Amino acid sequence: MNQNKQTAIITGASSGIGLDVTRGFLNQGWNVVMNSRSEDKLESAARALDDAGKIATVVGDIGDPDTGTQLVKAAIERFGRLDALINNAGIFGLKPFLQIEETDLDRYININLKGTYFVSQAVVSNFKAEGKGGNIVNIGTVLVSHPSASLPASAALVTKGGVHALTTSLASEFGGDNIRVNTVAPGVIRTPIYGDADIDQLGQSALLGRAGEVSELTDAVLHLAQTSYITGVMMPVDGGYVHGRA
Repeated sequence: MNQNKQTAIITGASSGIGLDVTRGFLNQGWNVVMNSRSEDKLESAARALDDAGKIATVVGDIGDPDTGTQLVKAAIERFGRLDALINNAGIFGLKPFLQIEETDLDRYININLKGTYFVSQAVVSNFKAEGKGGNIVNIGTVLVSHPSASLPASAALVTKGGVHALTTSLASEFGGDNIRVNTVAPGVIRTPIYGDADIDQLGQSALLGRAGEVSELTDAVLHLAQTSYITGVMMPVDGGYVHGRA
């Protein structure tokens, strides 16, 4: 156990954005507690990173409040400290509003909103108890405030909108405890979440005329996870999508 190294919890860390963000923290010398619902995927990702001395894994559904408790426990027991939380776990999908069923909405609420809420609650409790502050970085989306008729995703967006609201609410409530809470809001980023969609075609709507790469999103997460004077911010990483159209 090296208590001199900073430690981050990263949810949804077995693939896509979460895996790349994990790699970014490890490259900067941090310890990381990785989380995923799938034990096989999580253990495979951890082995591939090949940095066992700086990695702990916790399998669990973040919609279960106990998972957040177990993540904090793993950070403290394995590494002796906790400095940052990256609320990356989430789902996104396209489905017209009039076709959304209760099971669809419940699934988005459980993962995107309830999961982010309760993991944050466990981490903030630790930050307050330790009295040293810390950083929380949520993953939202620019589509919350800049939706598109060609991307009908009301169930995903109403829950990601809740994550944006949680960001400003916690930043306000816990600023006096030196707890900073920010959101990175991706535009079109090349990740598995888009499935078979033409990612390059979608990326052309940005002013820079291309899709973003996961490493570009990781850069923003790493910055906000180490900031000391930024809080309550929704930082778009979108190639200029929110400022206009190419």
